[in-house]
Amino acid sequence: MDLGLTDRVFVVTAASAGLGRASAAQLVAEGAKVVLVARRAEVLAEVVEELGPDRAVALTGDLADASVADDAAGLAVDTFGRLDGAMVSVGGPPAGSALGTTEEQWRTAFESVFLAALRVTRAVVEHGTAADLAIAWVLSVSVKQPIGGLAASNGLRPGLAMLVKELADELGPDGTRIVALLPGRIETERVQHLDSLADDPAANRAAAEAAIPLRRYGRPDEFGRVAAFVLSPAASYLTGSVLPVEGGSLRGL
Repeated sequence: MDLGLTDRVFVVTAASAGLGRASAAQLVAEGAKVVLVARRAEVLAEVVEELGPDRAVALTGDLADASVADDAAGLAVDTFGRLDGAMVSVGGPPAGSALGTTEEQWRTAFESVFLAALRVTRAVVEHGTAADLAIAWVLSVSVKQPIGGLAASNGLRPGLAMLVKELADELGPDGTRIVALLPGRIETERVQHLDSLADDPAANRAAAEAAIPLRRYGRPDEFGRVAAFVLSPAASYLTGSVLPVEGGSLRGL
């Protein structure tokens, strides 16, 4: 299937590793161009070299900084002459319980997770050049069911998923689509770190895999292919959707 992504341009955040990097790689493999946003300049430079400087440019920045989203969208238009959408991953807030997470940590998580997603979306809508903009938010299976020890994620992600529905209503009449992707246990640095917090990381992973119908963690490239599809014109009637990418681990509908 031709996804219709040739020469389309996307901002991809948290692009130095994990799901962001995998999604950027798949978009480029399908013919798109990308503006990569992350905090680690040296790693971003490696990703640009890997993807090709004619297909990718980098912006070093923290999405908690209100100016970074506009800068990224502007860089897309200035560099490639167009902007067709974004893959918005904002990373994960720190582990902790609801009452054990301090008010300052809650505020920081809201700024870096909740508001960051809205900032990138606003910037893409304001700077976008396409009549059919496509935006994907990378959330978590915590939208559907809480994950032990991740209170901040459990508290913030469901609200963002509801905003996807709201934004689909607001942006749909102008042709803009927005979806949420809910990764489960994907083999990323973040998941490896969470596993390492257990008293017995190997046993923790084994138990997690046993609860997944496919009996394994997902690969970043598997997630990246889903992201590329939902951002592509091939998914032109898909909006307001919340799509799990979790090997069947969610037990509810």
